[in-house]
Amino acid sequence: MAITASRRTFLKAGLAGTIILATAGGVYRATAGRAPPGKFILDAEGKAALGAIVGVVLQGALPADAQAIDVAIARTQETIAGLPLIVQKEIQDLFGLLVFAPTRRLLAGVPVRWADATPDDVTEFLQSWRMHRFAMLQSAYQALHDLILGGWYADESTWESIGYPGPMKVLS
Repeated sequence: MAITASRRTFLKAGLAGTIILATAGGVYRATAGRAPPGKFILDAEGKAALGAIVGVVLQGALPADAQAIDVAIARTQETIAGLPLIVQKEIQDLFGLLVFAPTRRLLAGVPVRWADATPDDVTEFLQSWRMHRFAMLQSAYQALHDLILGGWYADESTWESIGYPGPMKVLS
């Protein structure tokens, strides 16, 4: 039995999705409180989301010690802090969508809180956004990926693990 969707059904579904996302963003902003103007600040749920994502993106690169995830989160936040304020705001909005339960379930496909997500849940989420048909979700994946890797490998203590000798020495 084939299901065919009319144009009207498609438009209704799109409108409903828009309303749901706008409502979710408004509720998140109202309940999360206001960040100081221009500052990128992650709340506890945002840090849990970033920690889960960092653990998968840097799998194999992170040292085995318990503080490695915290170090990677801090480096990612430092990287974000170096970006223009408008970009920081967009990243904060992205984390707002990732931590708000309804949008986390609908957009990321992660049914549990980030602190309870398995590496397989996070890998599946990242892969789905990486290959998504909507360019916006692909861009969000690329942003997360690049911010995490950029923050991690910006520190020269990580260079040896990838065989990078560092910048060329200037000949005098």
